[in-house]
Amino acid sequence: MTLSDALRGVRRLFLDTAPVIYFAEQKPGYARLVEPVFRRLDEGSLTVVTSPVTLAECLVAPFRQSQADYQQVFIDLLANGPNSVFVALIKNRQSRLRAFGRATTSL
Repeated sequence: MTLSDALRGVRRLFLDTAPVIYFAEQKPGYARLVEPVFRRLDEGSLTVVTSPVTLAECLVAPFRQSQADYQQVFIDLLANGPNSVFVALIKNRQSRLRAFGRATTSL
């Protein structure tokens, strides 16, 4: 079964970091495998759901290499795209602070 076959009937898909980077960087052997997801995303027949973790991981290399344009491509695709849903994983402020080790007492 191909990815195109597996996507038949799928309208919404969580998109993790690896496929995004494979496609953006056109990694040999991988980019063509994930191409159906991005084709359907461009066509509007698929909505992708992403998270701040996915975006942060995709931004590591562009930040290290000071590639502002490349950073914006990821932000536009994952957080601002017309067919993208960007979902905060932790909505509670206290939980966010504890998750990042910044709170030791309750707020």
